[in-house]
Amino acid sequence: MPELSWLEILLRVSLAAGLGGAIGIERELREREAGLRTHMLVSVGAALFTLVSAFAWTDWQFSNASGIVFDPTRIAAQIVTGIGFLGAGAIIRQGLSVRGLTTAATLWVVAAIGMATGAGFYSAAVITTILVLLSLYPLRIAAFRVSERFRPEEGRLAVELSSGATTVSVLQAVEDAGAQVRALEFEEEGDTRRVDMRVRVRSGRSAAELLDALTRTHAVKGARWNP
Repeated sequence: MPELSWLEILLRVSLAAGLGGAIGIERELREREAGLRTHMLVSVGAALFTLVSAFAWTDWQFSNASGIVFDPTRIAAQIVTGIGFLGAGAIIRQGLSVRGLTTAATLWVVAAIGMATGAGFYSAAVITTILVLLSLYPLRIAAFRVSERFRPEEGRLAVELSSGATTVSVLQAVEDAGAQVRALEFEEEGDTRRVDMRVRVRSGRSAAELLDALTRTHAVKGARWNP
């Protein structure tokens, strides 16, 4: 069984810390729960588990004939399962939305990078780190710009009504303009009635068209759109 020098061990553990830290910095800058230290520790831990699994048994004698079989992947294989607990801890549910899925995925990938580094597969570890960093920032921006063209525009619409006017004509104008009212609030102050609506504009329409339709409605004194 091959033995590693102190210099080789230092190289592998340090590289695992650097690659994991590079991904952790991006998460830290975006103020995620798992940042620089967490990603660095996961990567270093995975690298050490891999080193122990493959190279820490030099004083043992292994022989198929004697029934003592050596499997260098046995300890390292448990990293894939164990990292799931950290990933689950990074996922947070807020109402109907779920946050932390990307951070959980980066922890999982960082563990794989640490394993590759610990095994001496440097090229795979470096290439994977570069791809992860590209997917976290440049690819995220590109995906957002592409999806923005097809995703319905949503925002808050504040409409000020004339004295004695009802909301029926306003809601009808919103529907005719190709928008969907998702929430509705009323506020009255003297002779003025204000309606605050959470509105989703259907694909192919825009908020500007919605405002134009409302300003042409007789009961509307003014309208304002807040994304």
